[in-house]
Amino acid sequence: MSDRPYTGRFAPSPSGELHFGSLVAALGSYLQARAQRGIWRVRIEDIDPPREIAGAADTILRQLEHYGLGWDGEVLWQSQRHDAYRAALEWLHQQGLSYYCTCTRARIQQAGGIYDGHCRTLGLGSQNAALRLIQRHPVLQFADRLRGTLVANEALAREDFIIHRRDGLFAYNLAVVVDDHYQGVTEIVRGADLVEPTVRQISLYQQFGWPTPDYIHLPLALNEQGNKLSKQNHAPALPGGDPRPALAAALSFLGQQSGAEWRDLTRDALLARAVDQWNLEKVPLTARINPSFSNAPL
Repeated sequence: MSDRPYTGRFAPSPSGELHFGSLVAALGSYLQARAQRGIWRVRIEDIDPPREIAGAADTILRQLEHYGLGWDGEVLWQSQRHDAYRAALEWLHQQGLSYYCTCTRARIQQAGGIYDGHCRTLGLGSQNAALRLIQRHPVLQFADRLRGTLVANEALAREDFIIHRRDGLFAYNLAVVVDDHYQGVTEIVRGADLVEPTVRQISLYQQFGWPTPDYIHLPLALNEQGNKLSKQNHAPALPGGDPRPALAAALSFLGQQSGAEWRDLTRDALLARAVDQWNLEKVPLTARINPSFSNAPL
């Protein structure tokens, strides 16, 4: 663990309302931070307008408040952070660590699905081009505080990945690293679907010379077809009534004791007890089917 003051975060994208899988990630991050009397921040990752739904960000914040997951400080909006991302890109350019690339997805797929550095030495301009990082710090494995040592796909870890998209948008990996560093995040708790980009993000921390946070990747909630609950898969939004049944279900999903007695507790008392009893060692490693829970008035 870092010797810096503990700071965690939850960083949803406003592409839809929070669902049960979102609640698992938010709750796990919240409990990990609060159990260590740390700071818990919320960031809205609104840098991909084509994927965003009008009003979703405000809905997400209301959902977090409804479920008692109060954050510290002001919400950080990535849409207001473009200057910071440009500064990071300029620094990488000045260090000779990036180059423009006009390769299409079709060409990369024909080359085996991993980018082969085709444009690295061509000296291309920015027109109709993405910007790629010259990968000088490939991360072949990393320590996950829940899962132990995770080994990366070596070809993927060594790939020169995109840090600024051809369509002019900032790449997720760049923005998340710049913002986590800015917010002083010491540990990232999120879903296991984000294990793969972690090695790219750690490599960026190393390129910038910034402290690398610790990582915990929580089990994913699946639908009955075995697919990850997601906004793209039309996962149902969290209910707007009594928050306790869903909170209790999420605690149980994370291997924590919720017990039938949650019915006798207020929402805040339930969360306070969950913080007091939080035990990372009890969190399961495997994805599971989304549990059913009742939202009937109690």
